[in-house]
Amino acid sequence: MGSLFALTLLATLAIAAIGLVLYLVTARRYQSGDSVARSYDEWTEDGILEFYWGEHIHLGHYGSPPQRKDFLKAKSDFVHEMVRWGGLDRLPRGTTVLDVGCGIGGSSRILAHDYGFKVTGITISPQQVKRAQELTPPGVDATFLVDDAMALSFPDASFDVVWSVEAGPHMPDKAIFAKELMRVLKPGGVLVLADWNQRDDRRVPLSLWERTVMRQLLDQWAHPEFSSIEGFSELLEATGLTEGRVTTADWSKETLPSWPDSIWQGIARPAGLVKFGIPGFIKSLREVPTILLMWLAFGVGLCRFGMFRAIRKNRA
Repeated sequence: MGSLFALTLLATLAIAAIGLVLYLVTARRYQSGDSVARSYDEWTEDGILEFYWGEHIHLGHYGSPPQRKDFLKAKSDFVHEMVRWGGLDRLPRGTTVLDVGCGIGGSSRILAHDYGFKVTGITISPQQVKRAQELTPPGVDATFLVDDAMALSFPDASFDVVWSVEAGPHMPDKAIFAKELMRVLKPGGVLVLADWNQRDDRRVPLSLWERTVMRQLLDQWAHPEFSSIEGFSELLEATGLTEGRVTTADWSKETLPSWPDSIWQGIARPAGLVKFGIPGFIKSLREVPTILLMWLAFGVGLCRFGMFRAIRKNRA
């Protein structure tokens, strides 16, 4: 009996070690915008992310304090909470909105359908654009284009609102990203942005374990770096295009339940195993360690869910 237990333990440890090695060597490290596009193209083509996460490839809002909530409803609620927080619910129908990093268009469709905005969604992934177009019914004023947030193709002062959810970590130069967001806003226009952020390490550097966790959060999901809430708000103000100070908030607590909920989807929806088979199961299982690390990082304050609101300066 003792020998059997020992063999079982050794086999389990060996499998875990092999899994860890595969996890590390198959990381999707950021190389360029093309590597980000390829990652999202693959996830969109196989349909796994949409099956489990729905039309919104972002975290949900569970209230303050957080309450039990359906995973997909929390995601759509997040859009409405962000609209209210940014004051966009006071804007008239026909307001022009640029959705930067629109994914498969979930936020864009809510902004167009529920608020009557004229929305242009952009993403670096051609497959996401294709899927967003397929999911958008006639009569919903939302169009989708392939574009690069680091060099937006629109002229200066093109939109009343710039909206962005969880796109920033993929941007290699946060200062350029900030300038492009503000550049395409009309004078008096509003930027409302939500993003994953790292704690500000300028006063207290990251510890060894924090650096180790952050390394995986960057490498596994094609992120060049996370900004801090304080750092990115400073970059927005440094563009010289903001009216006064940038307003910020931390929604880490409101969004934190999204991480365990995303894992629970794989358990609660076994139809995914039938739909995507063993390869899909393995691909989904591979993401669990990164999701757990995200849950840990946001739970202990290593990462923070930052909200940003800025007004474009009126020029004389």
